[in-house]
Amino acid sequence: MKVKIQLLIAAAAIFSLAGCGQKSGESESGAKTEKAEGAKEEGHSEGEAATIAVLTQEQMKSVGVQLGTIENKNLTASIKVNGALRVPNNNKANATSLYGGVIQTLRVQLGDQVRKGQVIATIENPQFVQQQEEYITINSRITNAEQELQRQKDLQAGNAGALKNLQNATAEVNALRARKASLAKQIQLMGINPGSITTGNLRAALTVTSPVTGTVSAEFAKIGSYVDVSSPVVEIVDNQLIHLDLQVFEKDLPKVKVGQSVSFTLTNNPEATYTAKVFNIGSSFENQSKSVAVHCTVTGNKAGLIDGMNVTALVGVGTALTAAVPNGAIAEADGKFYIFVKTDKKPEEHEEAEAEGGTEEGEKHSPAEEKKIDAASMNFEKVEVTKGVSEVGYTAVTPVKEIPAGSRIVTKGTFFVNAKLSNSGGHEH
Repeated sequence: MKVKIQLLIAAAAIFSLAGCGQKSGESESGAKTEKAEGAKEEGHSEGEAATIAVLTQEQMKSVGVQLGTIENKNLTASIKVNGALRVPNNNKANATSLYGGVIQTLRVQLGDQVRKGQVIATIENPQFVQQQEEYITINSRITNAEQELQRQKDLQAGNAGALKNLQNATAEVNALRARKASLAKQIQLMGINPGSITTGNLRAALTVTSPVTGTVSAEFAKIGSYVDVSSPVVEIVDNQLIHLDLQVFEKDLPKVKVGQSVSFTLTNNPEATYTAKVFNIGSSFENQSKSVAVHCTVTGNKAGLIDGMNVTALVGVGTALTAAVPNGAIAEADGKFYIFVKTDKKPEEHEEAEAEGGTEEGEKHSPAEEKKIDAASMNFEKVEVTKGVSEVGYTAVTPVKEIPAGSRIVTKGTFFVNAKLSNSGGHEH
């Protein structure tokens, strides 16, 4: 009986130990699973956007990916200002008629290139014929008046004539000669040579000519409308002499000097870049804006530039030592700019595998194999930057987060690295 009791006690102790072991194992297993799931969850929350690109040595070689560093370059420091294109008033003109008349023909239209003296339109008025007629007849009147004057002189010399008659004859000759000179000048202003006028070639239509060389920018008249000196026919602008008016605020004014270079883009076409040079700085504030007009001569290409266009400009105000990278090192995506920095960080999926205790059975690699895989590839982190001035193949950049000094960056083949990262969606293998 005593033996049976001892056997029962021993059996109870064994079952108790087994239960504790199982519970302990389950607890450890659950903790491990929970830990892995927590790590996995954390990895997803941090890696919503792809930031690490992995490239093998073969891929880098095939597309020509090259590495370098962020360098310090003496680039032109600049201030950003707004402005507009302007044509000086002495390079704008209205083609007008000095005499009133009805438009008979219009020989130009909007956008046409015209040269100085080119016929723009013709106008008609019966008064033109009357002035030419008077010019022809005044010669005979002058001849008669001169003969009368001579007769009065002869009579006065013989004491047979009155002095008053001689004075009247003299005044009449002078008045007719003045009238002839006036008519000759008026006819010249009509575009007619007074010496060529005869009774057989009187003209009823006059021409309106362009006062400058340029482009027709506006039309104010049409066929059949009445025009005079106060009613321009067309407006002509010489866009070749276009210049840039910038509005520089008070705080930036001391930095601006005559002769500084300016690069600018059109508001409606920011892809094309033009150049200019400061030639004059205003001496008074514009209205209530607390800005001063800075006038610049447009240099180089002027194609597509029109009076009144709004621009955004960078005024070079000297050189400064600044962090810069080659132009090809910058990638653009969604309106932002990035560079790729060599890093030891791993992609999200790789980190998840480590958190789960390694890859699945059959996919595990030995430490030697892992080293081999790491040596055959490089990881690059996508870092956002803000761009500054571009010059001599380099662009000033300011990273939005700190990059360790001496870090290697992709200087060539950035487009491929960015494309690979976009296609991977953050899951590099």
